[in-house]
Parts: sequence; structure tokens; C-alpha cells
Amino acid sequence: MTHIRQLRRKALASVAALMFAGASALFGGAAPHVAADSYQRISGEGSSWAANAIDAMRVNVKQFGITIDYAATGSTAGRRNFLQGIVDFAASDIPFQFAPEDGSAPENPAPGSYAYMPITAGGTAFMYNLKINGARVTNLRLSGENATKIFTGVITTWNDPAIKADNPGLALPARDIVPVVRSDGSGSTAQLTLWMIDRFPNLWNDYCNRSGRAPACGFTSQYPTLGKMISQSGDIGIAGYVSQDFAEGAIGYVNYSYALGSKFPVVKMLNAAGFYTEPTPQNVAVALLKARINTDESNPATYLTQDLRSVYTDTDPRSYQLSSYSYLILPTVIAGQFNEAKGKTLAAFSYYAMCQAQQQSASLGYSPMPVNLVTASFDQIAKIPGAVVQDINIASCKNPTFAPDGSNLLADQAPQPQACDKQGPLQCPNGTGGLSKVPTAILPGASGGGSTPTTVASGGSTPAGGTTPGGGTTKPGVTTPGGGTVKPGATTVPGATTIPGATTIPGASTVPGDTIAPTDGSGTGDTTPAVVDGGGTGGQQCDPATGTCDGTTAESGAPAPGAIVPSVLPADSNSGTSLGLVLLVGLLTVGLVTAPALAWRYFSNARPAP
Repeated sequence: MTHIRQLRRKALASVAALMFAGASALFGGAAPHVAADSYQRISGEGSSWAANAIDAMRVNVKQFGITIDYAATGSTAGRRNFLQGIVDFAASDIPFQFAPEDGSAPENPAPGSYAYMPITAGGTAFMYNLKINGARVTNLRLSGENATKIFTGVITTWNDPAIKADNPGLALPARDIVPVVRSDGSGSTAQLTLWMIDRFPNLWNDYCNRSGRAPACGFTSQYPTLGKMISQSGDIGIAGYVSQDFAEGAIGYVNYSYALGSKFPVVKMLNAAGFYTEPTPQNVAVALLKARINTDESNPATYLTQDLRSVYTDTDPRSYQLSSYSYLILPTVIAGQFNEAKGKTLAAFSYYAMCQAQQQSASLGYSPMPVNLVTASFDQIAKIPGAVVQDINIASCKNPTFAPDGSNLLADQAPQPQACDKQGPLQCPNGTGGLSKVPTAILPGASGGGSTPTTVASGGSTPAGGTTPGGGTTKPGVTTPGGGTVKPGATTVPGATTIPGATTIPGASTVPGDTIAPTDGSGTGDTTPAVVDGGGTGGQQCDPATGTCDGTTAESGAPAPGAIVPSVLPADSNSGTSLGLVLLVGLLTVGLVTAPALAWRYFSNARPAP
């Protein structure tokens, strides 16, 4: 019992030390000796696009006695209720609209009563629900024009020739497309329509006319609907609808984080460099290097707001077109229910949001703030009445986007896209978004990285029953006995053997001495082989559940050429279940062997002395 108390005291001391360290980091040095009730509870409302990031932040600051209430009602509602004094701050994906282009009522905040603070960056993603012969598609690609045609009712079926041209590796089904849009006033709707107007104005204007919105055909926070379109409230409403079994064929626009949370794929969008990319934190960071930020402090109505036109046309192969920032709208005067005590709380929360909270952004699907916006935001926080102004050394901000010298690490380290992500006859099998570890089968001849023609090189042999579909390559010295299959994009080099019933999948590579064998050993009907390292000099380690390989050699762990990143086995996979059963049986066996002996020792020692 004494030992347990000591462990408990040590655990509590560790927690206290961590909380003190966190408080020290939050407040720029020594943690203040303040009671939890020294911070007043505050409330905010607005963007659902930024809500996942804000919710994580407000959960984390509870350890400092800071309580933040936040309702993801949409950017329009957030701005409106901020102006009415109903909430202490707002979150919005676009600034106040003094002259809305869609004919809605203008928003007229009092001059000098507010300030914008960029709080998170991210990508507006097209999350979709599509299957081919019962298998979920995870690698769909769209050009900007085709995405616009979907959301303006021009393209209505998934097997439209224009979509097939984007996806040469998929046999797309003749299923109706169901676009899912926001029913509430949304900043992400405004950003989407801004992009469509800039890139494809004729398509948008035609749709606006057909919807009855003309002549107010500028960008809008309220999406007009026609035909089979479905309207849902908030990003969570769109994600919730698209992810339902009954919604096969649906596609909607949400922040990338919602696709990750829903474990659903997103569209790879064609960028100006001719590559299809998804809105990873790295790709967003690259894209937003081209964002023009208004730095004219003399006009608070536009200071720190964004102009994304150069993002849309960025020719960096990694760039994602629909990248943007979301803002907190901070009060700079005492009014309504807002007072200095609340200002102290809001300022402390905002400092946390700019530095420590950004460490969690990428894991949620957002892109952390760059150094120029972080330093500018410090000036905005100082304008909050009641703010305890902090002199923060940017080098100790702990924001993962930038190095101590201010360079953008996220953008510098962003990987280049694969060759099969380039517009053309190839298509990568790799999954995206919440299903990034689940590849999609590619049609023969379109497999990313594989040889287009069927090639059996000199010295290679394909005995009766063995097949090498278009794109597979069998090199000299390789034997593919009856029943073995080398699929498009796979390469089997001299000395390797493919046993009957096994299949070498696209992108896999073997070396001399490796054997490609059926995973169940039956030699019949098994299409997910494992590489058995037979003494070769570089056999990849392959996932027996999916057949994808981890890109390392068996001996050294070094990357293998043309490797595919391995899949993470789902919790309910047969492989995981088998491993669990093995462990359970092992534990039960140990228990059965040792329990009688332990029991005998216990009861022998427990007998009273004669």
C-alpha cells in the first residue's frame, strides 16, 4: 500500500510539473500565481471550417483555468452575433461584408471596434462517397473545371467522359452525382464561389442565372441550389451526410480535417503545374506562400485579410488551389457584455492559439500559421481591452511551421508529388484524406510508375497458366509458374520466383532470392501476396493484408526504388484478429502452466505454523 501511495504521489507530481511547464510556455516564462476564477468565461461563434482547430484549442486551455464556449454556426452567423454583442468574439473565413456581391444586407461594424487575427490555415476539400463494384474509391482526381461543373449542375454522372479523362485508372460507374452544399451562411461557400468566379466565371454566371440569383452573381455565403443538390448545415452536416451508406454518389466541400475525422477520402485537385494534389498541411503551406496579405495597418477593415488569386495559379507542383486562412474577429473596445476581465481571458487564449496550439494543427488536418502572420497577430492581441501583453521571442514560439530564423519549414520540407499524380495516362493507387492507407485498384496500363506495355524481357519465362497483364514487367531470370500473376506496374527482377496463386501488385519490386507466395499458402485465388525474403539483397517488406510495400529493404531498412507506403491494418482486419488470437492463446497457455505452481506456493506459505 505504501508503494502504491508513493507511485500516486510521483504521478501527481509529474502532472503538476507538466501543467506548470505548459503554463510557463503559455505565458512566456514563469507561470502566474493566479486562481482559476481570475479568468472569466467567454463565448465565441462562427466558422465550422475552423471549428475542429478551435475546439482542440479550447479543450487544451482548460488546464490553465480558461473556459471558452464556441458554437460552429457558420461564418455569417458568427459575424452577425458579434456585431449584436451576443458573443465575445467571432470566427470567420472571410472579413465583414460592407458591400456583399450576392445582394445580402451589408455588415457595418463600427470603425476601430474590431481586429482580425488569422488563427488557422487549411484546405477546402471535396469529400466524396463513391464505389466501384462494391469497393470504395480512395484516389479520385478532378480538374478545377470538372469540380466546378459538378457544383454548377453541368456534369451529373460519375462516368462522364470529362471525369474519366481525369481518372484513366478507374472504371467509373454510371451513378448520379449528388452535390452536397452548405445550407447556412458559410465562409467556405464564399471561398469556393470566389475561386469558381476567378477561374471559371462563365460556368458560375450561367449557374447563377439558372438559379434565379441574377443579377447578383458575385461570390456568396449562401449557396444557390438546383436539381439534385442537397443542403446541409455546417461542415459537420456535409461530412455527416456524405459519409452515410445511403449517400453513395455524393460529394461535398468541407475542411480537410472533417474528411480525416470521418475516415473518408478527398479529391486530388489538378493544380496549375499539372499535378493532382490533396490539401495536406504541407501542400497548403506551399500554396499560401502565394497568398497576398494586406499589411496596411491604417485600414483595420482590411488589415491581415487575404487575397488568394495568386494561390489559384501557383505553378509549384505541390500547391493545393483551395487553400486559405480563417480568422478570429477580436473586439478592441468595451461594449455590450464584453469587459476587460473577458479581454484578459481572450488575449491569453489568443497567445496560446498562435504558438503552442499550432503544434496540433497538422494532426487535425490544418496547416500551422507562418511566422509573418504570427508576429502580426501579436500586435492584434495587444489591442484587446484588458489584455496582459506578452513580449514573446518568436524563436521560442514553438510553432512547427517555421524555424528560429523564420523560414517556413512546412513548405521547405513538403514532398514533391509522384509521377503518377501528373495529368496524363497514369494514376496513382494511393488513398487520400481519412483513407490514405487504403489504395484503389488501377486499370491495366494506367498504374502509376509501371511500364505501360506488357514486357517479358529476354531470359524471363511465363509458363502455362502464368499471366503478365499490360504494364507488368518480368525481367531476365524470373519465373512465373502457372497461376502466378504479375500485375501492371509491378517489377520482378532476376532470381525472384512467383509461386502459383500469387499476385505481384502494382509498384512492388523484388530482387534475386525473393519469393512471391500466396499469403494463405493455398495457391488458389489469393491476390494479396507477401514477399518472403529468401536471401535477396533488397526485398521489400509487404503488407500481407493489402499487398502494398513499405519502401524499405529487408536487411538495411533503406528505401527501395518505386516503393509504396504501407497500409495500416484496420482494427477489424483478419490479420489483426489472427495476431490477437495468437497472443490470447499464448497468455492463456502461460496462465495455465504457471497458475497451479503459484497457487501452491501461496497456500503453502499461508498455512499457520503448527
